[in-house]
Amino acid sequence: MFIGEGPGQQEDIQGIPFVGSAGMLLNDYLTAVGIRREDVYIANIVKCRPPKNRDPLESEQDACIGYLWEQVRLVKPELIVLLGRIAARKLISSDFLITREHGRWFDMDGYKMMATYHPSALLRDESKRPEAFLDFKSIARELGKGDKQ
Repeated sequence: MFIGEGPGQQEDIQGIPFVGSAGMLLNDYLTAVGIRREDVYIANIVKCRPPKNRDPLESEQDACIGYLWEQVRLVKPELIVLLGRIAARKLISSDFLITREHGRWFDMDGYKMMATYHPSALLRDESKRPEAFLDFKSIARELGKGDKQ
């Protein structure tokens, strides 16, 4: 299960998560490590796009978190990958630093979780792409796919 912060404009229009340019990049990473997009459930912390695509407020996150936990309960994921700092701060630690702690596995509420850079951040800063690729290789290893290094 992959969890982002909230839907973007294309997601709101189509009603499908990660369908814009960030979604295409996410698909590229998944394919590169041998994970099929069809085998991944994608959710968001908040269920509606915040005005002007700003970061969701804490109150907005709190209003939606119960729905997210219900999705987690129903999906029963093998592991949870948090896309970006907003999701990581909500589900791992409120002081999570994505630049320092991405790629690390945590046991949270009985789920194995890891955060990596949000694909939209990788579109803005391509220098982080190699680090994100290593994170995705780690995800594949945890799922029993890809190399065992």
